[in-house]
Amino acid sequence: MTELAGVPAAVWIAAAFVLGLLVGSFLNVVILRLPPRLMHTWKRDAREVLELPPGDEPAPPGLVRQASHCPHCKHPLAAQDNIPLISWLALRGRCRFCKASISIQYPLVECLSGILSAVVIWRFGPNWAGLGGLLFTWALIAAAGIDLRTQLLPDQLTLPLLWLGLLLALVPLFVDGRAAIEGAAIGYLALWCVYWIFKLLTGKEGMGYGDFKLLAALGAWMGPIALLPIVLLSSFIGAVVGVIALRARAQDHSTPIPFGPFLAIAGWVWFVFGNSLLAMYLGMSGLR
Repeated sequence: MTELAGVPAAVWIAAAFVLGLLVGSFLNVVILRLPPRLMHTWKRDAREVLELPPGDEPAPPGLVRQASHCPHCKHPLAAQDNIPLISWLALRGRCRFCKASISIQYPLVECLSGILSAVVIWRFGPNWAGLGGLLFTWALIAAAGIDLRTQLLPDQLTLPLLWLGLLLALVPLFVDGRAAIEGAAIGYLALWCVYWIFKLLTGKEGMGYGDFKLLAALGAWMGPIALLPIVLLSSFIGAVVGVIALRARAQDHSTPIPFGPFLAIAGWVWFVFGNSLLAMYLGMSGLR
């Protein structure tokens, strides 16, 4: 990566790591607060359609306006308790006020966001491609985190990611417009066909519509050539992790496992390292 405005590459990578930590703190808010907000909205809309009286349930906290607080004692957190990663370590994973355990999700998401953000800037550089890669990375972290917790892939994340990929193809930044449109269409239809074939054969739903939209978004960012490697890689990761998780929890194979996180992992890996992996494969197979 070349230097920009006389600033060494290492400085940009370190800055991306710190920025990723800060964004990771907000991604935790999105992961925890967006699903309850959506559920509240869906229930309210359903009551309106069914002409039922409004419910008396209070609206869950918003993503921005409500300050952070302990999920156990509800005490507002001070600024020193909101420093990404550092606060969790300083407090030894416990609330300052009620001493209740604080989920390890918070530092894990912050660390993941920081590390992946640094890798993106190392790979693409401090430029428009790097900025696009950061947005892509953060969206995938939030979507994967929500799907892992709730088995939901909200349209509020997958559709903006899809449209942003299509718009960036107009530049083009990663792929051209034709490849982006083909990738989005093929990505959606591929899993849509798998869904319906599986449902017709078994009478069960093997995945959700959010998975279709996520793969469509990945196709918009990387084009149709990336779809097969992403599906194969995500299926392999999902199979390995799924077997380990089910055995660790003593659950049977009928237990549903979200596919979105594995799509997100495979999509990010191919987005950042796809060209290198493809060149390695062609070199090993003698096709290059």
